[in-house]
Amino acid sequence: MNRPLLGAALLGGLTTLIHLLGGGQDVATPLLAAPLEPSLKFTLYAVWHMASLALLASTAAWIYCLRHPAAALLGHFLGLLWIGFGLVFLAVIAAFPEQGLLWQLPQWLLLIPCGLLALRGLRRRGTP
Repeated sequence: MNRPLLGAALLGGLTTLIHLLGGGQDVATPLLAAPLEPSLKFTLYAVWHMASLALLASTAAWIYCLRHPAAALLGHFLGLLWIGFGLVFLAVIAAFPEQGLLWQLPQWLLLIPCGLLALRGLRRRGTP
């Protein structure tokens, strides 16, 4: 059993659940109640749902990669993507240090390790 890749799939599933349940209450619901211009509000709401889909699809793809070694390139790409997502959060945190966002935007704590686990698991199989 490829434990790092399994770990990425499990952590990805947990991240997806946290995003859907916690993010729904803490981000999506307040966003819809915010007095923003409608096209901005609903664009941001659509982006939240796009993130939900990306998290869910990535998790499903890592599960698929566990059984189908030929799909390793897809899993590798998604690992890099999740690391990139985490780095975006760290870049925003670094761009606004006066806001004290390191622990207010903790998404990087799940995104980066999940991506690294996927890469580790896929490298173990001798893939890129």
